Amino acid sequence: MTTSQAVALQTSHRGRWLALVVLCLGQLVIVVDGTVVNVALPVIERELHFSQASLAWVVNAYLVTFGGLLLLAGRLGDLFGRKRVFLFGLSLFTVASALCGFSESRDLLIAARFLQGIGAAFSSSMVLGILVNLFPEPNERTHAMTVYALVANIGGSIGLLVGGVLTQELSWHWIFFINVPIGIVGVALAAILLEDHVGIGIREGVDWLGGILVVASPTLAIWAIVGASAEGWGSAHTLGSLAGAILLAALFVLNESRVRQPLIPLHLLVSKRLGIANLVRFFHGFGMSTVFFCGALYLQHVLGFSAIRTGFAYFPLNLVIGLCSLLVVSRLIRSIGPSRPIAPGFCLLALGLLLLARAPAAGSYWVDVMPSFLLVGLGASLVFLPTVTIAMSGTGPSESGLASGLTNVTLQIGIAFGTAVAASLSSIETAHQLAHGVGTLAALTTGYHLAFIVTAAAPIIAAVISIVALRGIGPVRRSEVEEQALLAAE
Repeated sequence: MTTSQAVALQTSHRGRWLALVVLCLGQLVIVVDGTVVNVALPVIERELHFSQASLAWVVNAYLVTFGGLLLLAGRLGDLFGRKRVFLFGLSLFTVASALCGFSESRDLLIAARFLQGIGAAFSSSMVLGILVNLFPEPNERTHAMTVYALVANIGGSIGLLVGGVLTQELSWHWIFFINVPIGIVGVALAAILLEDHVGIGIREGVDWLGGILVVASPTLAIWAIVGASAEGWGSAHTLGSLAGAILLAALFVLNESRVRQPLIPLHLLVSKRLGIANLVRFFHGFGMSTVFFCGALYLQHVLGFSAIRTGFAYFPLNLVIGLCSLLVVSRLIRSIGPSRPIAPGFCLLALGLLLLARAPAAGSYWVDVMPSFLLVGLGASLVFLPTVTIAMSGTGPSESGLASGLTNVTLQIGIAFGTAVAASLSSIETAHQLAHGVGTLAALTTGYHLAFIVTAAAPIIAAVISIVALRGIGPVRRSEVEEQALLAAE
């Protein structure tokens, strides 16, 4: 090898790892944004005059568009080029973050959160595809994916802590402003460092209608659920909106059965392993949502925690999830198979929610909250990777990317629905308690209790489904577990 060739190889090697830093930077701000807002919810509720039910839109406007558009964004990356779509997504996310930060009204914040979700879907869906092409050599690719997965997994914990510090020391606006300089740097470096990828072109077709319907249906359903706190569950508004959401879902299925390039091929939906695994992942997200939404409100509104203390309060939960996933769950999957840990995990999650439902108005974090958080973290770790493993085991290599995206979609949509139900039910119950002369703290606590109890039904249902429908799946090789964990982190 000549000197010039060696220099070129070294430069190329350094450039690939710098490109990985850019990809991780882009993914980090997106993952952080998924949790950073939780600790700021009480402050946003007070300053922008949200009702407790409508506050759910601050979370769900992001989740619905992010989760719903992941598959469409992935397809557009194949058609128009992954670098181009990544740059568009990160740019839109950055602009939307600035709009969120400047928001002085509820409507503007919710609209900007919708835009953030769109940007997040377009950039996040490109990361693994770009990464795989950057590192064609297997050993380098494994190291690169490990770095990426680590960044993706710690992002949630960072978001809670950063959100608390920024909200308390500056203002809630800064939880969004912090994304702007990072996003600008990320876009500039990505434009220079990422290799161009020529897409296959629009001639292959895009399922535009499917992409619209997969977002419109859950959005309308969530709008109905959130509005039920004011309109009533039996009102024409609520029932009509839910009926409309079901109709849109039916149209989505009909559309997917007819288009040449469907967003979600229907044979994947009827695949037993993939279908059941995604069903229980929906219930997983549904149950977990209340821990963060109502949990943060309880800590600040009832126990009087500051935003920083709230961020640190969630640290044990995220620590348990990270350590158990890394040290315990992957070994369990390799030794006893992925199906056996799922039901115990859901039972622990349900138990944690039910224990939160007994936390009193004059409660203690160490006695009434942290033990529940630890149970929830342990339960979540026993569910997350095994369900991904089962979902991926039912697909071939040509469908692994689509199946991976689908597992993320169902989890995000589950979180969105759970947040909407928890916000609506807790708001209705709190208003009922206040109307009967109950004190504010006691009324709020009772409302949160109802939300914890109702959403605890989701992991219980999922445990039953997993016992009945996900039996007999044997141990999985180490390489398969690692690959599926990396895909799940996307």
